[in-house]
This record gives sequence, C-alpha cells and structure tokens, in this order.
Amino acid sequence: MENGQLGHLYYGKDLGTLTESDLKYIALHNNKASGTVKYSPDIPKFTLADRMQEYPTYGTSDFREGAISIECGDEILYPDFKYYDYQINNIKSRNLDMPASYAEDDESQTLTVNLVDEEHKLHLALNYTIFKNSHAIVRSSKVTNLGDKAVKIQNLQSTVLELPDDNYDFLQLSGAWLKERHIKKRPLEQGITKIESLRGASSHQENPFIALVSKTATLNNGRIFASNLIYSGNFVSQVEVDEWGVSRLMTGINPATFTWKLEKDESFSTPEAVIFYTDNGYNGLMQETHNFVKEHIIDRKWQTKKRPIVINSWEAYVFDFNEEKLLRLANEANELGMECFVLDDGWFGHRDTDRTSLGNWTVDKKKFPEGLDHFSDALHDLGMQFGLWFEPEMVSPDTELYKNHPDWVVRHPYSRAAIGRGQYVLDFANPEVVENIFGQMRKIIANCHVDYVKWDMNRNITEAYSEYLHRENLPQGEFFHRYIMGVYHLYAKLLEAFPDLLIEGCASGGGRYDLGIMYYSPQIWPSDDSDASERLDIMSGTMLAYPLSVFSNHVSAVPNGQVRRNTSLKFRQDLADFGPLGYELDLNKLSPSQKDQIKNHIKWYKENRDLLVNGNFKQLIPLNDNNKYAWVVSDNKEKIVGFYRKLAKPNDTLDRYFVLKDLDQDKTYEVNDNLIVGGRILQNFGLREPYQFNGSNGDTAQVTGDFQSYLYKIVEK
Repeated sequence: MENGQLGHLYYGKDLGTLTESDLKYIALHNNKASGTVKYSPDIPKFTLADRMQEYPTYGTSDFREGAISIECGDEILYPDFKYYDYQINNIKSRNLDMPASYAEDDESQTLTVNLVDEEHKLHLALNYTIFKNSHAIVRSSKVTNLGDKAVKIQNLQSTVLELPDDNYDFLQLSGAWLKERHIKKRPLEQGITKIESLRGASSHQENPFIALVSKTATLNNGRIFASNLIYSGNFVSQVEVDEWGVSRLMTGINPATFTWKLEKDESFSTPEAVIFYTDNGYNGLMQETHNFVKEHIIDRKWQTKKRPIVINSWEAYVFDFNEEKLLRLANEANELGMECFVLDDGWFGHRDTDRTSLGNWTVDKKKFPEGLDHFSDALHDLGMQFGLWFEPEMVSPDTELYKNHPDWVVRHPYSRAAIGRGQYVLDFANPEVVENIFGQMRKIIANCHVDYVKWDMNRNITEAYSEYLHRENLPQGEFFHRYIMGVYHLYAKLLEAFPDLLIEGCASGGGRYDLGIMYYSPQIWPSDDSDASERLDIMSGTMLAYPLSVFSNHVSAVPNGQVRRNTSLKFRQDLADFGPLGYELDLNKLSPSQKDQIKNHIKWYKENRDLLVNGNFKQLIPLNDNNKYAWVVSDNKEKIVGFYRKLAKPNDTLDRYFVLKDLDQDKTYEVNDNLIVGGRILQNFGLREPYQFNGSNGDTAQVTGDFQSYLYKIVEK
C-alpha cells in the first residue's frame, strides 16, 4: 500500500504460485467514492477509508473501529505506523508463562513485520505464524514505547482480517450457565456485529470463537472463515461492515476494561489469535480447528497418555461424606472398571456448605481423621488414581486468609460491594496472592499424592479494583489482564512442580472454555448440566471450535439434577463415550443389572478409548436438525458412529441413510461384528439409520421411545 502503510490483499483458498502480474492484479485498487477524506495532502488520491488493512488505526482517514488506540497524557494519539523491516523465525517452543500456540522443530514459520511511527516514537511488531498441514494463521501484536514520555494503550487487538464482501452469517457459540455454546447465527449487516465478555472470564454467555459462514455452506461444502483467541479474560470478537460491504473482523482483549501503561522502552504483547479458513463446510472447519488445538495448543503428551475414567463424588454425596462412605463408592467404582476417584468439593476447612472455607486449603479432620493422605493411599492400593477439587481463585469471609489479608480481595474501597455465592475473588494480579495459594496447593498435592486436579471457578469479578495496583501506582485498567496472567502463572507453577498432573478446567461448568485454559488443561468440564439431551446441543456447538479430547463427560443419575429429565442409562453412556468418560452418581444405589451394564460398557470403552478421545470427528446430520444427531470418529482403519434422537416420531420413514466419507471404495467393512458392506456402498448409498419403533415393527426396531441412541463400530476388513 502507498506511503508505507501495510495493506491486506487476500486470505482464502490456495492460489498456487503467483506471478508478478498476478500480484499486481490482486493489488489493483480504485477508490470507491470521491468524497472520502484523504490520508495526506501530499498524496491526494490516497485514502484509508476504503482500504483493506492489516492493522488499522481509527481516525487517519478511516472511520471504522481500529485495532489500536494510544494516549499520551490527555492527548489522543493517531499512530501512523509505516513499514520498517521484517524477520522470519522457525522456532516456536512451548512455554508455560503464557498460553500460546507452539510447534516442534520445522513445523512452523513466523513472520514478524516491524512498523514504526517516527513522530510518536512507537514501534509495532505484527507476528504471523503458519504451520505445516494447516490453513490456520496465528497472529499477535506488540507495541514498544521508544519515546521519553509514558503512554497508555487503550486498545490493542490481536488480529484483524479484512474480507472484500459481507455475504456471510455471523456464527457465535452462546448461551448461559447450564446451556453453554449453542450455535447461533445472524446475517452480517452494515455496522458492527459483535460478542464480548466483561466478566473477567471468557464466560458462559459468549465464547471467543466466531465464524463467518457463507450463506450456502453445508456440512461438507462452502466457505467459512473463523477466529479464536488464546485467552481466558475479557475479550471482544466483532465484524464491522462498511458502506461498501467490506467486512473487518477483529478479536482481542476487550478495550472497555483495559488500559496499559508503557514507560520508556517498555512493551506490551497481545494474546495470540488464530484465524481459520475452509471451503469444505462445517466438517472442513472442524478438521482445521480440531487439528490445530490438538497439535499446537494442548500438550501433545495427552494424545498418547490415556485419560482416566473417573468417578466424581459430587452428585453422590455433595458435602455429606466421610472416608468410609467415599471408600465404599471407590470400591464399587473400581469393581466396575473406573480408574480415578475425584473427590469434589467439601474436603477442606469446615466445608459443609458452599458458603465457607475457600482459601483455607487444609484437610477437614472430622471427615478425614487419619488424614487425606490415608484416603489417597487406600485409593492407590486399589490401583486407582486420586483426584481433588480446588477453587484456587476464591476466598470465603470466614477464613483466616480473608481476615488477615483484606487487601487481597478484589473489591473497590467503598462501603457497598457485591458478593456472589457467599465468596469473594482473590486478587491474582498480586503475585504474593498467587504464591500463597500455590504454597497451600503444592503441600496438599505432594503430601496426598494427587494425580488429577479439578480446578473450579464459580464467581465472576465485580467492582474490579486491586489494592496492589493502587500501591504500585499502576492503572486499575491493568487489573483484568494482570488477573488472568496470575491465573496462568499458578497453572504454570503447578505443572512445573508436578509435570504429570492432569488438571481438568472448570468454571462453574463451561464458564472458561477457551484456548487459554486448554493450553494447561487437556480437558474441561463443559457444563454443570450433565443431562444427556442438553449435552447433544452443547457438544454440537463446542465441536465447531474444540476437539473431542477436551470435552469431559459424566454419566450422572436420573432424574437429572439440573432439569429433572429421565433418560436411559444406555442413552447417557452412549453420549458420554465421545471424549473422556466419567461417572458422577451413587453407584451403591444401582441395581445389579445396571452395574453389569456399566461394567460391560466401560470394558468396551477401554477397547476403543484412543479412537473415541483422539479420533477425527465429523457431523453426519445437518446442524439445524435439533432432534436427530449423528457423528463419526475415525482413524485409518476404524470408525465409531453415534446416532441420537431426542423425541420419537410416529410412523416415521424407516429407510434413511447418512453417507460416510473417507472410506476406501474398493475395500469391505464390518459393521457391528455382524454385517459386511462395501466401501463404495457406505460412501455413496450410506449407512442406514437404526430402525425406530413405529407401532408395528416391534420385532425389528433397533431404537424405541424418546431419547434414542445407537452406536455403530465399522472396521476395515
């Protein structure tokens, strides 16, 4: 672009090798309107008003929202960044200090474009990382103050993607507690379409992932552009459409609650964002997002380490337990084939309700008179792992921590302050707070030989104010970012001290289901709603952005504790198979036949665990059906298909099929150990849906009643 401005030309399907004339053709541009404000009187025919840019600034002849805003004193700056030089780096190592994409040697290449504003003494570095076997591009930005005066960053986005048209639906994953990450779409219109969080977490209500979906996209065809943010705090993801139909996608830290002070020679780097492209519809999008998360976000050791099948104590006992009751449950779980006992809330302080003891991470001697290590040893003697629940970021008012350190609580200095769930948020912007909590957790984890941690977070941040920042003379606008960096720091310290520890992320369910947490937690509790019917919709949305291996599943009791719905044990288990499997119910209350059903199912799951957790996932029924669901996980030789129907339909068509891709047409396949079918048939004619009872086919019906499920295993012969 003229005058050293960095312009954007194209992102999409591979254009092959470009000639010089090709590049000139792509770069050709005519101003769309003669009445636009010009960038400079020295360049009378140049304006930024209608240009696609890599990192735009508001107000420099462009009136769309910009990616960067900086102030100096009471003066608003209008940075004019011009190209300076570039570097290329082939190293992108995994570093626990901050979540970011990573790659092994020779798997990635990072281009850093350096831009300088000489007049305002600012340096801007734009980073672009590409990866082998991926269409994803990871972006981030870094600003350095080269001047003598301090400046304040008010907005610094992680990425910008400009598209020349607006013929897309804006797809978001939204909802609320108990109904997270449902698929919602709306057409782009002139103006701004956005989602955001101001809660201090990525939130139940919104998720940082968004997609621009072509109007004609299907499961396997159609263009989709998407973005996600490797970050767990306040964010914004938006698309602005101008008067000419040009779409500007931006995502990053939410500027509404952000300020960052830069003294001379200081820098600030944004969290990374990743953009995706496919022209193979929703399944093509999932192939891109899933592979990226598994290969470049989650620690790869979790692709080969088996995820333990857990029994979680919460829905069995809540707070009413002792070691004897827990061991009865553990012995029953062990007999059925479960591998890890997760002791949920209630083991510490005097925690008999959810209104006490947070921040006092010492063992309740009434419940464990011989110590928690004694209980842990008993579990390990059974051959089971031991998991333990923490809510590290919170404090209860009745604890010594709260009374001795009132300045460690996030709360403004005025008389009225909100309280949620009877607890306050600790100031993780303060390094001393993080060190204190780490010290408490380290002692328990080490002494009790903890293998698995469930990390919960049940309250969002209100009246964000840090006494620590006040003492350090730092802007309160830095709080939210410093807070989430403190959370990451605690994760890093735990994993450095206990490298084999499996941390399951949780934030009152799915309130922090994002790439930032996945960097440290290879699986996340997706929702406090364990109802299998609701999980169908949560999973359908979640899988657009995140792989099965992250989706932690529990088979819970009925009627379900969240919606009081009754579903069969088969339905609940058939759904929970896809991803890491767990159970959360009182096994002692089950009948012998139910226990046998669980035992046999766990045996089958263990035989197929690698495929069910790490296989390639595809949807088989359009995502807008809302009553029928079917998906497949596959590797080179085997496939497992899950079919589900919420409500039965009277006298429905019996012969329906879903087509299976990625088969060898010249080979044969065995379906459920009793049917041999040619690959050409399955790929073109399809796999028959299970026969539903229709009033007169009782002898042949494979599914009956509401909440139906059916699993197929398909093996290449």
